Amino acid sequence: MSVSDRTGIRGILAPVASLDRWLQIVFLALLATSAVRYLERHGLGADGVLVLAGAALLAVAYSVRPLLPTRSWWPTAWVVTVTVLWALLTLAAPSFAWCAVPLGFAVLQVLPFRGAVVVVVLMTALVTVAELRIADGVDPTVIVGPVGIAVVTVLVYRALQRESAARQRLLDELTDAQDELLAAQHRAGALAERERLSREIHDSVGQRLASITLLLAATEQDWQRRPDLAHDHVEMAAATARDGLAEVRRVVHDLPPVELADDGTGQALPVALRRLVDETNGPAGGPEVRLHVHGDAVRLPADVAGALLRSARGALANAVEHAEARHVAVSLTYLPDEVRLDIRDDGLGFDVEALGGETHKPGGDADRARGGRGRGLQGIRDRAAGLGGRASVESAPGDGTTVSVELPLEAS
Repeated sequence: MSVSDRTGIRGILAPVASLDRWLQIVFLALLATSAVRYLERHGLGADGVLVLAGAALLAVAYSVRPLLPTRSWWPTAWVVTVTVLWALLTLAAPSFAWCAVPLGFAVLQVLPFRGAVVVVVLMTALVTVAELRIADGVDPTVIVGPVGIAVVTVLVYRALQRESAARQRLLDELTDAQDELLAAQHRAGALAERERLSREIHDSVGQRLASITLLLAATEQDWQRRPDLAHDHVEMAAATARDGLAEVRRVVHDLPPVELADDGTGQALPVALRRLVDETNGPAGGPEVRLHVHGDAVRLPADVAGALLRSARGALANAVEHAEARHVAVSLTYLPDEVRLDIRDDGLGFDVEALGGETHKPGGDADRARGGRGRGLQGIRDRAAGLGGRASVESAPGDGTTVSVELPLEAS
């Protein structure tokens, strides 16, 4: 509920806060001038005392309006009081008719349109009657003048009220549209963050969990025959689990992988890829993974290096879990304006054209058809696109798979 609704003020001029003060000044000035003029012409007799008392009472009644309690009925009571007092003074001394101008504006400020029109019409009629009492004969200007002024005043402020209402509706619609836009942006941001977390957890934690699974499987095989080697596998699995937990925390806070701490030489990414390759080579029965670095290493933005490392983890996880590959080659190539990552395996492969159209549907038929492989591949594509780069997948049944990621060096 607005303030005007609580206080009972619903007039055309109600939003004009500074109008009260000026109307009061003009009204009191006209009231005092009319009283002085009456005394100059009629003197301070019995009638003069009554007129002065009525003027003083009208001044007080008009001035106390801001002090009245906020009730829905008080505007009508106030208008009736001041209008009756003014009408009695005007009938006794027509010079008080000039007070009708600020009083009419005050009525327009307080009452709703229809009620204000009724009061202004009655006030106009009273002004006309008062002027005709002191006029010599019937002067048409005395009739037409007040009526015309009253009609024009009411129509003008009626138009202002409609214009104000239309503008308020536009502002309300704009506010609603902004609220809807903010809500849509919030939903889009939440969805994007959810997709980011899903993608990064899949490519970071998923690869480590796959490594832990292979390490524990190798531990079970060597538990009896080679306990020392089994112990090494357990220690490696524990270290991988700790790294995975730390990586989850960094993913949640949107931080680059801890392995990419910049040493100023540009070797952070090749070193991290070397560690990733060694971890993948660790478990018995896993594929043989080799790393090749081409070109001179340069310092990469943290988001670019993080995207390449996590894409490599996701692609290697696919090769280990689903492709049944025996060999995997990881190539990192530095070019003048971009950096390229290629992961090539000699595994089972799959039909890219048949399933590529569904890779954006995690958990759908495409994912089930290749053991969940589509989720990681689509994540690699989305990650590259978010940095202004591109990712591609080349594969065929029985012919292995190549995942390529190309990112511009100026991406951020």
